[in-house]
Amino acid sequence: MGAIVVTGLGKAYKQYPTRWSRLAEWMMPGRPRHKLKWVLRDVGFSVKPGEAVGLIGINGAGKSTLLKLITGTTQPTTGTVYMEGRVAALLELGMGFHPDFTGRQNVYMAGQLLGMTVEEITSLMPEIEAFAEIGDYMDQPVRVYSSGMQMRVAFSVATARRPDILIVDEALSVGDAYFQHKSFDRIRRYRQQGTTLLLVSHDKQAIQSVCDRALLLDGGRLTKEGAPEEIMDYYNALIAERENATVRLQATETGKVQTVSGTGEATVADIALLDEHGERVEVVDVGAPVTLQVTVRTSAAIPRMVLGYMIKDRLGQPMYGTNTHLKELPLEDVAAGEEVVYRFAFPMNLGPGSYSVATAIVSTETHLVNNYEWRDLALVFTVVNMRRPYFEGSAWLDPAVDIQRT
Repeated sequence: MGAIVVTGLGKAYKQYPTRWSRLAEWMMPGRPRHKLKWVLRDVGFSVKPGEAVGLIGINGAGKSTLLKLITGTTQPTTGTVYMEGRVAALLELGMGFHPDFTGRQNVYMAGQLLGMTVEEITSLMPEIEAFAEIGDYMDQPVRVYSSGMQMRVAFSVATARRPDILIVDEALSVGDAYFQHKSFDRIRRYRQQGTTLLLVSHDKQAIQSVCDRALLLDGGRLTKEGAPEEIMDYYNALIAERENATVRLQATETGKVQTVSGTGEATVADIALLDEHGERVEVVDVGAPVTLQVTVRTSAAIPRMVLGYMIKDRLGQPMYGTNTHLKELPLEDVAAGEEVVYRFAFPMNLGPGSYSVATAIVSTETHLVNNYEWRDLALVFTVVNMRRPYFEGSAWLDPAVDIQRT
């Protein structure tokens, strides 16, 4: 079982005003001629054995530097890192691969860097080749590989043995959809067997489906940690606004933390799920006809208003989403103080479980132009199966079955 403990971690680089300043400082060490540029400062967290933690943040937040400090490829300016157990890290794509050596030769080198013996690598080679699925390219120089092929080989060798701690950076994002599914299946299987996971990704579904907890890194500091859905919602709101002052966190009646962002010029005054008789419901049968009713109230004149909604499962993964821009039904010239009632009617073809609805009031198909309000967990409801045959999954896709015997 592996554990990670990071305490007061910081990394600073020296900045010299001229190229001669470095030489002058070296010649006269008593007088520093540099300034410190802090990339990370006072970062502290722990990952318990068997836990999966996601690390998110915009580009330049310090994620890659933090992983290099944790894995020991860069030395910290302040603080300490303690790790217990065998570590496998997949950081920069193909890191340590020599372009003139074949994939097979690089597997031997990378495997030994991970602590494996030549005999172990030889015994694991058939499995590594089978998982990478690059065929004859395994005996070709790495310089002729695509980035996706490099990632396949790197991931295959790094996870050939189940590590106590697995650290994965954004490298998986360059792979094709098939290999991403295959890789995450292996990660999930190792997790079930007790591997501790630290995952850096901008993929909301990956973080929310794999991780128990998420950390938000912003400006080189750890600014927030909590449930993956909560942190990803907050992160997306920050991207939309780029201004902390307009992002608000509030607790719902169920105790979940709701993220609300936007200018507030339009807001959701009421939201409800209605049954076929127009009654408000919180529990819906699989396949039953329902209407999502959203009442929007404006406090300022809005030239163009679009309402969108997203239905998410209990892990925060999107089930379905649309908006009135995509439906070619935007409202033009909405006056201040106006109230608009939207009704979206559809069959509840979702599998049994708990779901939430997020709403967005914008001016186009995206919240990045005019974000009047973005509200997560605007509505929570439950789907139960009372009349349908038992089925697995998150969608009711009942087939018509035709069987012929000859």
